[in-house]
Amino acid sequence: RWKSPAHRAFVRSRACCICGSTAGLECAHVRIGSGAGVGQKPDDWRCVGLCRDCHQEQHQTGERTFWQGRDIEGLIAAYN
Repeated sequence: RWKSPAHRAFVRSRACCICGSTAGLECAHVRIGSGAGVGQKPDDWRCVGLCRDCHQEQHQTGERTFWQGRDIEGLIAAYN
């Protein structure tokens, strides 16, 4: 797994890609399309910035539901 503290810090320095909040930013690793299995975290380059509330919603609703209708690959590319 590719890990980059610098990339994670960069992602956390931006606004939430869902609601625009700048408070409590977290790195949300996107498993969809990553090849990572259950219990495995994807590479750090596959993370996007979500505020605490949106990140919690992502986990509660499930990734497929949360990201439905959103260009997640485009968001990932924008962070890279």
